[in-house]
Amino acid sequence: MARQLTPLPAAEFRSICARIDEGSADRSDLKAATKHLLALLVQRAPGTSVEVRVPPFAAVQCIPGARHTRGTPPAVVEMTAETWIALARGSLEWADAPVRASGERSDISGYLPLI
Repeated sequence: MARQLTPLPAAEFRSICARIDEGSADRSDLKAATKHLLALLVQRAPGTSVEVRVPPFAAVQCIPGARHTRGTPPAVVEMTAETWIALARGSLEWADAPVRASGERSDISGYLPLI
């Protein structure tokens, strides 16, 4: 069973965002922010019909709909951590984001931004 992601305490996430905004974030900051924001996405849109991948840090299933158990899911969204963080924080629009998305329900813009 996959380990469920848990959002960070608000103060910790604010500190990470400050480092991201000033350009001093390191890999561990990007990893923590990615997982935090994916956890928020799963809370906002629980389900198993879309897999959102942010390699190498995490992948989650979300959005209500068809369930899959093996192989490639019916909808996949993949992007870099920087892109995911910007989308989830509202500093990048879905239409402008370098995202690989395929399948039904792969446009997750209706759930963004998360904060």
